[in-house]
Amino acid sequence: MLALRSPHLSWSRLPARPSSRAVVRGFIAAGPAIVRKQTALNAPLDRRAPLVFDTRELGRRPGALKRLARTVEAPDDFGTDVIGVRRGAELRVELRMESVMEGVLVTGTVHAPLTGECVRCLEPLAREASADFQEMFSYPDSDSSFRRPAEPDEEEGDEEALFLQGDLFDLEPVLRDAVVLSLPLQPVCREDCPGLCPDCGTPLAQDPDHGHEEPVDIRWAALQEFAGRTRSDESAGQDKQEKPPRGSEDDPQEK
Repeated sequence: MLALRSPHLSWSRLPARPSSRAVVRGFIAAGPAIVRKQTALNAPLDRRAPLVFDTRELGRRPGALKRLARTVEAPDDFGTDVIGVRRGAELRVELRMESVMEGVLVTGTVHAPLTGECVRCLEPLAREASADFQEMFSYPDSDSSFRRPAEPDEEEGDEEALFLQGDLFDLEPVLRDAVVLSLPLQPVCREDCPGLCPDCGTPLAQDPDHGHEEPVDIRWAALQEFAGRTRSDESAGQDKQEKPPRGSEDDPQEK
């Protein structure tokens, strides 16, 4: 479907959004994701690739709009060591391509199955995830005067610009950043998961009454042993005192 919108729409009028590089910085998957993103930008695009999209129908007409939906296989692992989208899993992508003065604004949502393990009990878990994304793909010859000025709290040059290759753009690095940023830092199988026993590793959800005797501090072990012997001696003495006296029938006969 191709539609026309206001021809006065420009990237400079769109609401500011936080720098993806600033958000990803410090995250476990930030480094590899950014490296792969830059590599993808430099490599020539194949229009037959499942996550490469063609903007030719927009025709550089500001306000032109096109909606697409596509189901593809995840080309690589999207995630962290404990949870993520595995290679070959089904990704459902819904996006909107909108032509603006300096490029194509791509907005959409990706739905993906997550697999991983609970960080408390280490049991496998699976769930569905959805992540929204928005990215600006500029024309290679676009005038820099059209671009949104940097916000005061943004570092200059921190937001890397993405460019179209002819009429094509690759959505894979954008999807990877969107999915990774939406992942929970500490996934759990359920909110009240009790985890594992710290002494023997038994899953507490399977044995709620599981427990161990309170460990003895080695510094007090000798004192506790002495106290145990003292109590044993006191109990033995009390038993002797409570023993009834012998009866007359127990007295030896006089000769």
